[in-house]
Amino acid sequence: MEKQEIRTFGRRHGKKLSIRKSLLMKNVLPKIAPTESEHIDILEIGFGAGEHIREISNANPNKIILGAEPFENGVAALLSAICDENNNIMGGYKNIRIWPDDVRLILNKNNFQFAEIWILHPDPWPKAKHEKRRLLNAEFLNMLATNLDPNGKIIIGTDHWEYFDWITEQVKNSNLVISDSEHKTIQTRYQKKNMAHTDKTKYMILTHK
Repeated sequence: MEKQEIRTFGRRHGKKLSIRKSLLMKNVLPKIAPTESEHIDILEIGFGAGEHIREISNANPNKIILGAEPFENGVAALLSAICDENNNIMGGYKNIRIWPDDVRLILNKNNFQFAEIWILHPDPWPKAKHEKRRLLNAEFLNMLATNLDPNGKIIIGTDHWEYFDWITEQVKNSNLVISDSEHKTIQTRYQKKNMAHTDKTKYMILTHK
């Protein structure tokens, strides 16, 4: 029986890309693809427009940062932000790698060991009929656990409090534990939108049991 393709629960395409962004996707993106031989220290899943991954890059110049984002327009936005007017990657961002697809596809094929894994504002899929589309279920958390350093941590942030509680229950059925619930980071444009209309983002930091 043919293996079923992994389903990505979200959009892959938005508005048409500009000529510059299309060129960046064609010419620059392949040059910063992750490789098996390179040790990658930090992973961000679903980096949106890339504000936070750029912050991580600046704060960790000696570490390799991998961003996984299947939404084409988000990938193009990050490329545009890290490249100069000549479409060359600026010096402060040469430690960024991009996987423009579902993160599960690359995790299934590689034995990464990340010191940090960031997941900020994942799609909460608030309707009950869409709950099965939520990414952060126990099965996915266990996949992340296998790719986490023994002393590593997973940082999750969401302004959708019901989703936060749902993730908390999923953690109980995983190989991870919640070690902290306080964390400060930059405010991304998705956080500014605050679609859940709550007064703050809730965080949880997961570590191995």
